[in-house]
Amino acid sequence: MTHGDSNSLNRFFVGLSEYVFHTQLGVVDTQVVDYVSQLLIRFIRVDTHSKVRQIDGKPAMEVVTMVAEAEKRVGEARREVHRHIGDYTLFWSGVYPEALRNLQSRDKGDQFISYCAQGKRAYKIASTIQGDRKSIPGSLLERMSAQFEMCAYGLREIRREWERRDGEGSSDVPLLL
Repeated sequence: MTHGDSNSLNRFFVGLSEYVFHTQLGVVDTQVVDYVSQLLIRFIRVDTHSKVRQIDGKPAMEVVTMVAEAEKRVGEARREVHRHIGDYTLFWSGVYPEALRNLQSRDKGDQFISYCAQGKRAYKIASTIQGDRKSIPGSLLERMSAQFEMCAYGLREIRREWERRDGEGSSDVPLLL
């Protein structure tokens, strides 16, 4: 992916996020809208999904494993794992809810959990852990927890909008890199 492609993709997701959240949902919280658009930009990279690593170096690909890893960490590292759990569950609940059936199938550790409940919980926990100066503010993570369902709905609307645009041939932006 070239730098120009990256900028186009960023503008595409930022524009769609602003359009959906501001005009369709009436959400004026620019921090939440910016956070959601940045989440989309981060999660189109497949390697972002496996960001959390277990002690043996293997990626934690199930929420239950990520939660267990978060509990083994302290401070900023714990905060970041909980934030990732919130982001991960929000992305799948919002953008690809049809994939949850597979992610939570009988042979998976996530079969008995609610992605929504885990995402809200993870953002709430992350919001209470002190981060460094560059970290996402705890107050924003708390709002992500409180507004998880609305954000998931907004992400579904963003997907509908990009699929509509793709159907009209007006977007050639790749969705997973």
